[in-house]
Amino acid sequence: MVGREHQPVYEQLGVRPGINAAGTLTRLGGSRMEAEVTAAMAEAARGFVPIDELQAAVGRRIVAATGAQAALVTSGAAAGLTLAAAACLAGCDFARMDRLPDTSGMPNEIVIPRSHRNAYDHALRAAGARLVEVGLAERTRDPQPWEIEAAIGPGTVAVAFCVGFSPLDLASVVTVAHRRGLPVIVDASAALPPRANLRTFIAAGADLVVFSGGKGLRGPQATGILCGRGDLIASAALQMLDLDFLPALWNPPKSLIDRDWLGDGVPNHGLGRGCKVGKEELVGLAVALERFLELDEDAEIARHTAAAARLAEGSAGLRGVDVKLAPRAGLWPHVVISIDHERAALGAVELVRKLAAGDPPVFVAQAAADRGVVGLDPFCLAPGEESIVIERLRELLSAR
Repeated sequence: MVGREHQPVYEQLGVRPGINAAGTLTRLGGSRMEAEVTAAMAEAARGFVPIDELQAAVGRRIVAATGAQAALVTSGAAAGLTLAAAACLAGCDFARMDRLPDTSGMPNEIVIPRSHRNAYDHALRAAGARLVEVGLAERTRDPQPWEIEAAIGPGTVAVAFCVGFSPLDLASVVTVAHRRGLPVIVDASAALPPRANLRTFIAAGADLVVFSGGKGLRGPQATGILCGRGDLIASAALQMLDLDFLPALWNPPKSLIDRDWLGDGVPNHGLGRGCKVGKEELVGLAVALERFLELDEDAEIARHTAAAARLAEGSAGLRGVDVKLAPRAGLWPHVVISIDHERAALGAVELVRKLAAGDPPVFVAQAAADRGVVGLDPFCLAPGEESIVIERLRELLSAR
């Protein structure tokens, strides 16, 4: 691409950028980073630092924001879940770290409510964990505390909890797990904002909490936060960091890895080596977190709420189309567009397809398109893009 600096980078690559009215989806690149974040990443790219020291420095900022004992930046929330599981499986045992994901003959079970099972829990299994479901499939009812306790056995290493999947009370899960001496892993990947959630799950007693860095935080898409108990974070760090040191020269930062906890020697490169985070992403996440902490959250919610209302109003009044605002506690609403395929100009699946094929492409939430529903989330829209989304929707849904 040398000599074509005047062309936009996506154009140089032959890829068309679009308008994101779908929200902070990984398949669309997460969220929009602010200029302050990208500038810090560019500055970081021009220098060299020991990555373990940089991880420890950023970790201290995360600790201050979350109330956790320690923290680690991971290459996304899924990587955080894999490292969390690996930490619970191996602890600070170098030999067990070396074996993962082979967990034959060692405790390897993570108890998880059946109502919290989801495609992303593959990240837990990737470390070698075996998931033990608890609770009835009927109405995906949440398990009662006694059911969780009954599922715990000599092979159990942790209990998993996924935020937003059911009304199950985290505190009750923590109580049962801690009574049996087990850590609780919380998948809170999409739980920011609100800002209060940075502390909510640690305050409830969770031992490891995972957040996405590239969604509501507006940090680099390939980052996540793993925070919690100091010994478990140390285990995760040992299984991710480049440890190509001579034993005599290994001196990890104490706030991240307490050398006194460990035996002689240096672990081999671990299961999480592929989850590494670059200096640019570490700095970008740190700046994004600071911006998130300083943000006027009420003003941000009001702005997105107003944008959602404009999207709903602009999309209403078309034949066979029902438009509603779907409130979300403490956040801005989403726009839900229900399409009667027999009365409307085209069905939901075809609408999604045509929006994405347009110029510019418009991306909408399409998880329920097969049931005649598409969604709009204003979070990733730039000024002026709401009008384009409305125009394209009305054009396609009015056509005959």
